[in-house]
Amino acid sequence: MGSKGAAGSTGADARSSGSGALRPSSRSDDKAPGASSPPAVAALPVLGQGLSTAVRCGPELSSPDGIEAQTCVVTQGAQTWARTYYRNATGEALDVVLSLMGPYDRNVRMTCAVKAEDEPGTCETPREPARGNPAAYTAVAEVAERGGRGPLLLRSGSNSPARTGS
Repeated sequence: MGSKGAAGSTGADARSSGSGALRPSSRSDDKAPGASSPPAVAALPVLGQGLSTAVRCGPELSSPDGIEAQTCVVTQGAQTWARTYYRNATGEALDVVLSLMGPYDRNVRMTCAVKAEDEPGTCETPREPARGNPAAYTAVAEVAERGGRGPLLLRSGSNSPARTGS
């Protein structure tokens, strides 16, 4: 399940990116491109499935190193999972560790390999049965060099304020 991934809020110097280019605009569960406001929740019908989808995202962030990311909690019907949208313009292959934290000490963690290419991608945790209030779930993505070598390059969360720094 993990061939791609990333997400972000820089450990050193995160800034909100107004490009809106990380998430494909054709997806029905996206919030408005370029939105840099606090996390939003959108309840949208999913075509052909009869289920509504709620997506709660933190701000789209970028690092001075060339990484852009946005992290979300997605709830559809009775399932919840974390998703991060990313772009890696560093020229280096990276890893993203994406965590979904929920009520009752429920945690799901996924490591995704991010190719050294400047193309948008996504990383998702496995879906799991939703427990309790969907607002009780939080997602965090951390981007670093492969194998955990080197410093943390970017960290973002589904409930991050518009500007996050260390």
